[in-house]
Amino acid sequence: MKVLIITYYWPPAGGSGVQRWLKFVKYLQDFGIEPIVYTVKDENYPKEDVSLIKDVPKEITVLQQPIWNPQHVFFWEKKNKGNTGVSNLGNNKILSFLRGNIFIPDPKIFWVKPSVKFLQKFLLKNKIDAMISTGPPHSMHLIAQKLQQKNNIKWIADFRDPWTDLYYAKDFNQSTFAKNKNRKLEELVLKNADCVLTVSKSLKKEFAKIASNVKVITNGFDDEVLRNKAVVLDKKFTISYIGLLPKQSKPTLLFKVLRKLLQENENLKNDLQLNFIGDIADEVKQDIASNNLLKYSNFEGYVPHEEAISYQKKSQVLLLLIPNVAKSEGILTGKLFEYLTAKRPILAMASEKGDLAEILKETNAGVVVNYNNEEKLSSEILRLYNQYKNGSLDVNTKNIKQYHRKELTKKLAEIIKKINT
Repeated sequence: MKVLIITYYWPPAGGSGVQRWLKFVKYLQDFGIEPIVYTVKDENYPKEDVSLIKDVPKEITVLQQPIWNPQHVFFWEKKNKGNTGVSNLGNNKILSFLRGNIFIPDPKIFWVKPSVKFLQKFLLKNKIDAMISTGPPHSMHLIAQKLQQKNNIKWIADFRDPWTDLYYAKDFNQSTFAKNKNRKLEELVLKNADCVLTVSKSLKKEFAKIASNVKVITNGFDDEVLRNKAVVLDKKFTISYIGLLPKQSKPTLLFKVLRKLLQENENLKNDLQLNFIGDIADEVKQDIASNNLLKYSNFEGYVPHEEAISYQKKSQVLLLLIPNVAKSEGILTGKLFEYLTAKRPILAMASEKGDLAEILKETNAGVVVNYNNEEKLSSEILRLYNQYKNGSLDVNTKNIKQYHRKELTKKLAEIIKKINT
C-alpha cells in the first residue's frame, strides 16, 4: 500500500513543524505502508537541523519541487540562527497585514499550482492508494484538494494547528474578505477530505462541526529521548522552557510571582535560574527585564533537537506554556510528549480544563496552573523549590508508552487502511 504525504516541513527543516510527519514516515513501513513524501526543494527554512536527516528512511521516495516564497522577498525569514522567526511574527504591522490579507491562506499559496501539475503527472504513472496533506501551512491542503478533484484517491487532511482559529491569526489584522475567504477554504477542506486528522480532543470537537470523519492522533516522543545517557541534574534550581515562545504565551504572571518570591527568599536568589532554549519573542524578554529577572535568565536560542533533549533531562523543572487565547483548551504543544519522558516535574500555565490538563493528570507528570491564578502558581513554585532543597524533586510518570511515535503510527496506519476499505 502506498501513501503520498504532502508536507512543507521536511529535513533539514528544524523546529516543531517537521517532527510529526518525519516520525510517521519513519515507522509507516513497519505497518505495511510505503510512504512517498512530496516537499520543497532547497528551501530557505528559518530554522535548520541537519541531524534530523538521519531519521528519514533511506529507501523511501522523496519528491521535491522548488517553491517561490514571498517571505524571502520581504526578508521575513533568514537563514541564520539569530533570526527570531515566528515568535516575532506580528511585530511588523505592514508585513503581517500582507501575510494575512494578500497571501491567503498563507505565502505558500504560490506552490499550489506547480505542485498540482507536478503531482498529477506523477499520479498518472504511479499507483497511490491514499494521500495526506499536513498543515500549517494550510496551502498543503489545497494541493491535495485539487488532486482529489482530478483523481479517485482517498485523502486525509492533517491539522497540526487550527486554520481560521490559529492563535496568532489576529496579528494579521485580516479584513472581512480575508476572514471569509479563509473560512470558506477551510470548510471546503473539512467537507471534502475523507478523513480529518488532528492532535487534540478539543480540536476534534471543533472540526466535527463541519467534517464527518475526524480522528485524533496526538504528537509524541521517539527513541532519541529514551536513550539512557548519563544525566547529571543542574545544580541550580532551573526552570527551563524549551521550544518556540511566542508573545501569545508570554507568562507575565510567572515573572511577577518569581520577582515577589525572590524578594522574600534569600536562598532562592542564589539558586534560581531560568533557561530559555529556543526562539523567544522580544515581548517575553522585555517582560523578564521589567521584572528584574535578567540576571537569573539564560537565553540559548535555537539548538539542534538532540541538544534540546539534553536540556530537558537535566533541568530541575520543565516549564510548559500554552498561548492564552480563545479555544486554548485544544492546544497541545508537541514538546509536552518529550517532556513526559524526561522524568522531570512539569509546571504548565494553561487552562485547567483543557486537553493538556487531562494528559498531565493521566500521566502524573506535573501540574497545570490557570493563567491568572497567582496564589496557586506561587505555592507550586515554592513546593517544587522546597523539594529541590530537600533533594526530593522527582516525578513518577505513568501511562506514557501510548505516546511513543511507533504506537501513534500504528493508529495512523489503521486509519489509512480503513478509509481504503
